[in-house]
Amino acid sequence: MAGKSVPYEDDLYEWLQDPKNAAGYLTAVIEDGDREAFLLALRDVAKARGGMATVAEKAQLGRESLYKMLSKRGNPEFKSIASVLHGMGLRLTVEPEEKLAA
Repeated sequence: MAGKSVPYEDDLYEWLQDPKNAAGYLTAVIEDGDREAFLLALRDVAKARGGMATVAEKAQLGRESLYKMLSKRGNPEFKSIASVLHGMGLRLTVEPEEKLAA
């Protein structure tokens, strides 16, 4: 008899409450270059970091706007993404790629 499956979301959201884990999660998704996956990852982090309403308030956005922005059809502007990250206690940074061997 198979064991009872347990939803992964609870463990994921608990793990994402740590800002370092959330930053690593988002960075990994950014490196994959998939826009829809990035928006989904932002939703996951928002849910973990207080919920969509809390993040929307901290980002000075309407909750409905945040849901639309992070939907599969969302197309947020850079300023909006920066605001959402700020609302989650995170920021976007750019780092140099590793130097290629000559």
